[in-house]
Amino acid sequence: MSEPRLKTLYREQVKSRMLEHFSYNNVMQVPTIEKVVINMGVGEAVGEPKALESAVSEMTAIAGQKPALRRAKKAISNFKLREGVPIGCIVTLRGNRMYEFLDRLITLALPQVRDFRGVPARGFDGRGNYNLGIKEQIIFPEIDYDRIDHIRGMNITIVTSAQTDEEGRELLRSFGMPFSN
Repeated sequence: MSEPRLKTLYREQVKSRMLEHFSYNNVMQVPTIEKVVINMGVGEAVGEPKALESAVSEMTAIAGQKPALRRAKKAISNFKLREGVPIGCIVTLRGNRMYEFLDRLITLALPQVRDFRGVPARGFDGRGNYNLGIKEQIIFPEIDYDRIDHIRGMNITIVTSAQTDEEGRELLRSFGMPFSN
């Protein structure tokens, strides 16, 4: 199995560019992407359990890994929600799968968004991690438009080892993340 394109890019170009830009003392100080967490809330799963099954199969196709079910932590009577009922799914990607997913996200999925002008740069959390909300799962090439029952959104969190938002932004920009101005 060959090394993912973004992993090679990081090793050959991004590391040296970041080392030079932030003038680190050591190569080990250069931030890396540690993991990518994809979360999909399926509120309609309370009344229709089949909705969660289709969400799990779609996320498995997108991530290449089976997601874990998330259950309600407490009961909310207005939403007819009981404690312990599955209401979402989450998957954590690391290593080669993470780089492959990011490559597909940046080069294939994000340009599919209608009227795309870049992802907002304000999605950083103050510690170099980036959060991105996607409104439709159909932007991914793995999803067959004719077979989906409902359009769902998802939250993608890119966790980096960067200390500041500026370092994290520069790291993701080096990978080709299209930030809006």
